[in-house]
Amino acid sequence: MLARQGRKWMRFSTETWKSVNGDATNSRRRIVRGVSSGAETLAKERVDTVVIGAGVVGLAVARELSLRGREVLILDAASSFGTVTSSRNSEVVHAGIYYQPNSLKAKFCIRGRELLYRYCSEYEIPHNKIGKLIVATGSSEIPKLDLLMHLGTQNGVSGLRMLEGFEAMRMEPQLRCVKALLSPESGILDTHSFMLSLVGEAENNHATFSYNTVVLNGRVDDKKMHLFVAETGQCEAEAQFELITNLVVNSAGLGAQALAKRFHGLDHRFIPSSHYARGCYFTLSGAKSPPFSKLVYPIPEEGGLGVHVTLDLNGLVKFGPDVEWIECTDDQSSFLNKFDYRVNPQRAEKFYPEIRKYYPDLKDGTLEPGYSGIRPKLTGPKQPTSDFVIQGEETHGVPGLVNLFGIESPGLTSSLAIAEHIANKFLR
Repeated sequence: MLARQGRKWMRFSTETWKSVNGDATNSRRRIVRGVSSGAETLAKERVDTVVIGAGVVGLAVARELSLRGREVLILDAASSFGTVTSSRNSEVVHAGIYYQPNSLKAKFCIRGRELLYRYCSEYEIPHNKIGKLIVATGSSEIPKLDLLMHLGTQNGVSGLRMLEGFEAMRMEPQLRCVKALLSPESGILDTHSFMLSLVGEAENNHATFSYNTVVLNGRVDDKKMHLFVAETGQCEAEAQFELITNLVVNSAGLGAQALAKRFHGLDHRFIPSSHYARGCYFTLSGAKSPPFSKLVYPIPEEGGLGVHVTLDLNGLVKFGPDVEWIECTDDQSSFLNKFDYRVNPQRAEKFYPEIRKYYPDLKDGTLEPGYSGIRPKLTGPKQPTSDFVIQGEETHGVPGLVNLFGIESPGLTSSLAIAEHIANKFLR
């Protein structure tokens, strides 16, 4: 699994594993199932800090902790960074309009946006503060638009301005609405370039990455977290390595709750329930130029922000995501990320009427299946929206463990602020 040379970590080859543990056929009885029995027979290694999950939030946390002098090891079950939710979103920098005042989402979005734009400018990450229009397409939606204006103002979002329909349509001739809220602080960025930069920054500060590595379970012993890990694909088998660490940040995204349930000594009443909502995107084809220059969002719907228009930095127009609640997803499936990410072309039939409420000139046959993502939610259909959950020992009583639950939108925008918060609160 993992070997340490100085401050560098590397994956053992199969032959190295044989030299350490003996030939696999002869040593199987000496390999244990993590916490279930004789863990003393496992190869062990001490590391100061482990971040589980190399999505954008995990990367931001790893970078921040390494900048503050901590020895950081990042583990991810995939073959590279940012392969799940972080690469399946709208790539939007949110202003901070939608969230309840004083919530973590509001605080981290506002602070995160500031840090993110600063980071993108300093490290030359492609981005563009193109602005957003949230639109009311009927008079019945105007009170909801007024509420968003009120929330955004309370949250300290600068530059918000309510527009009459004709003013908004003058900005965007293809748009149809009766009123709109202009958010000039909203924007877009190249998420992959951002994550790649975070990886480089972390590595420059001696953080190390181990991909294709899954954390099977863990336990607390002598006030230190012990993690039992294996190569991806060995999730049903025995642990291959034991890590003894001072601080563990569970940033496993869709699998954060399922992983937390495998930490022996963590009371399950502190682990919130998991709910999942798939969101599909369709791309616009056949257009000579993008119909809009700004982001265009309808009034938010249950579980999401509505089927909106986003542009990427290459001018590609995307519509989405919609909301499709996924039921009966068991812990094992979420732990192994066994979600269905296929986009059913027939879902376009529901996209056309929703989009035409604000873009009536959308032509039949111009929507092509794009991609989908899964939102890691803490509440389900017909339930109030939930806030981010960031809990440490003061909440669950387990020393050296920080759990991140329900980090959905605005997780990308909030990533640097979440990292700052964790470093400020949990580093000793």
